[in-house]
Amino acid sequence: MEPHKGPQYETDELTGDKILAGHDYDGIQELDNKLPKWWLWLFYITIVFAAIYVLRYHVTGWGVTQEEEYSIEMTDARLLSSQKESTSSIDASNVTLLTDEASLLAGKGIYDKSCAVCHLPQGQGLVGPNMTDEYWIHGCSINDLFNIIVVGVPEKGMISWVNQLTPVQMQQVASYILTLQGTNPPNPKEPQGEKCE
Repeated sequence: MEPHKGPQYETDELTGDKILAGHDYDGIQELDNKLPKWWLWLFYITIVFAAIYVLRYHVTGWGVTQEEEYSIEMTDARLLSSQKESTSSIDASNVTLLTDEASLLAGKGIYDKSCAVCHLPQGQGLVGPNMTDEYWIHGCSINDLFNIIVVGVPEKGMISWVNQLTPVQMQQVASYILTLQGTNPPNPKEPQGEKCE
């Protein structure tokens, strides 16, 4: 039986430092290698980050905690829901004419995208009736126009837009269409319906 030997040392080839090799298990030795500098700096950075995080969120209260963020999100969701409910309550009986430039511009965008195919870009009428003269088939008030957009005119090929447009969008496009009255575009379709007062 060989006498017990004390810890053996090996030398690091790069630094010349001694590396402890005293732990030996089944021929596997544990050496005392230094950690790479990049790893140590990353570790130090995480310690600094943790200290700043604790100070910001738990000591000073400057940051928004998860509970506070959740509360803010829920408040915003309730506000958005109440706004949607108030705008979805617009119908043919309570719709009002919009006259502000932003609403009319939004209405023009909807008209150009969805209505101009049948009524032409200036409202002079093609498949659909002329929107620029005094004669209207289904009435010429904002309420009548809103109702036609909601229910459509299936026998004439106009679909109901209730599934494609929100109540506010229908209000915007109806308000824009009413601005076309009296514009006298070139090549208008012949008058149809009754004269509106």
